[in-house]
Amino acid sequence: MSTQVRERRRTTLQQVLLIAGILLIAANLRPALSAVGPLLGDIRRDTGLSNTLLGMLTTLPLLAFGVMSSLASVISRKIGIESTLAGAMVILTAGILTRVIELPTALFGGTLLIGIGIALGNVLLPGLVERDFPEKAGIMISTYSSVLGIGSAVAAGLSVPMAEDLGLGWRWSLGSWALLSIIAFVVWLPQLRDRTIDRDARGIIQALNDLGRKKLAWKVALFMGLQSLTFYVVLTWLPEILQNQGMKPHHAGYMLSLSQGMGIFGTLLVPAMGERMKNQRIIVWILISCEMTGLVGLLLMGNVGAPFWVSIIGFALGGNFGLALLFIVLRTARHETAAELSGMAQSIGYLLAATGPTFFGFLHDFTTGWVIPLLVLMGIVIIKMMMGLSAGRDAVIE
Repeated sequence: MSTQVRERRRTTLQQVLLIAGILLIAANLRPALSAVGPLLGDIRRDTGLSNTLLGMLTTLPLLAFGVMSSLASVISRKIGIESTLAGAMVILTAGILTRVIELPTALFGGTLLIGIGIALGNVLLPGLVERDFPEKAGIMISTYSSVLGIGSAVAAGLSVPMAEDLGLGWRWSLGSWALLSIIAFVVWLPQLRDRTIDRDARGIIQALNDLGRKKLAWKVALFMGLQSLTFYVVLTWLPEILQNQGMKPHHAGYMLSLSQGMGIFGTLLVPAMGERMKNQRIIVWILISCEMTGLVGLLLMGNVGAPFWVSIIGFALGGNFGLALLFIVLRTARHETAAELSGMAQSIGYLLAATGPTFFGFLHDFTTGWVIPLLVLMGIVIIKMMMGLSAGRDAVIE
């Protein structure tokens, strides 16, 4: 039994503050990224960056996700999960404000800091939920995943209006999201009074060595990676795809916001439903069918029916994310194993996902269109389906 991990009894106020803190941290895990896509045209005109380099604005955080995901449990073992999450909000705030500085190095350096801050939150929240809400894990994952999606949708929809209508410019449009991370930090501060340090937890090398021998762990990790890859490709390039087909920037930004908004329903419904099922394979079939239908519609019909295509793509992407988090909880029997699997899945998964935005930007530059990139994305979705069907079977990683 861990030396300082114990059953906790909280007052109603403490419970409310804990839940509010979790939800506010979740609300910060997407806006700094989803606000970028609608502004890529402005950033390109101002900086002269190519599409390949613009893709790095999403790839750099994903690389940070991959590296920091394997270190998050090590850091939390040293200073406690509560302190690590507080530090994540500080790092995220610093990264958001760094991007306001009018230097290309500041743009990319701030983006890297943002990735580090978000990575810590991504990895530690599932384990925290299983530790503090073991009987309501599915509901809590649905709730905080939905809040995460709301943050993403709001940022995507407001980024262009804030930059142009409010006259903030693209730098301060991105920088304004530091206010949200500061609020989250303040609300989370009470949790630092009662830190838990799991001194008996295994080292990351031992944990990854053990999990690396489990096929099911790899299936969960690859499903996490492929759903992240498709999500961040859409997050980065959907507005550009629609603008390439003649849609105005404001409208394209709203379409990304609509897609992210529909993802909220996926993240809200899928974990709550999947938790009650013996296995989750039927959910995988439904989500992949929706995603493929949307991509085919986007490819063949373009802006005709765009709200419908982006809506079902968004629903599927949100559902896949919620399902990936649920797999981490359902495929493990202990919260320590869940934290280790979360670190492995997100480390491997995000390193895989990091190839997506830049690679698809390169494909667009090379082919001067979006047909080939969309066809490649459909192939990736098929592989994701295969991993999801394996990860969705009724089994537990010992």
